[in-house]
Amino acid sequence: MTTVATKASKIKLLAMDVDGVLSDGKIIYNADDVETKAFHVHDGVGLVALKEAGVVLAIITGRSSPMVARRAKELGIHHVVQGREDKFTALSALAGDLGLSLDECAYMGDDLPDLKAIREAGLGISVPNGADIVQKTADVVTTKAGGYGAVREACELILQAQGKYDDFIRKFL
Repeated sequence: MTTVATKASKIKLLAMDVDGVLSDGKIIYNADDVETKAFHVHDGVGLVALKEAGVVLAIITGRSSPMVARRAKELGIHHVVQGREDKFTALSALAGDLGLSLDECAYMGDDLPDLKAIREAGLGISVPNGADIVQKTADVVTTKAGGYGAVREACELILQAQGKYDDFIRKFL
């Protein structure tokens, strides 16, 4: 049986959902009917570290939001797929475009549209606020909830498995 650390050591792409993973899953509209989202700063630091360690980052989300595009731009995430409920198809296409096998891809999600991508990715990650079947299917469930540092936790897991965590920490000492 392959361990989570072994799977994480092979990851070259981390793709993730937004609502319930990068955010807490709430969709808030202001008085002007503009959608807003809140993103956790710890997740951003982890994503930048993972990118600096050579892992490609991607967002695959069922909704379309200018807030997602803005956050992706801030973090230097170049692969942003919005308005796609077929997450596995989008992940497979992106992996193919990048010349990667699914074993080299991690996918992080929380709900049923994420299920097949989590199951088929080399490393499937969910969050404790995810749907039960999604958590049961994932290789790992973070201890922190989506929108509250779960993505950072996943980033650190990959960095540790690839022997790059100490380099990440060292730059802050």
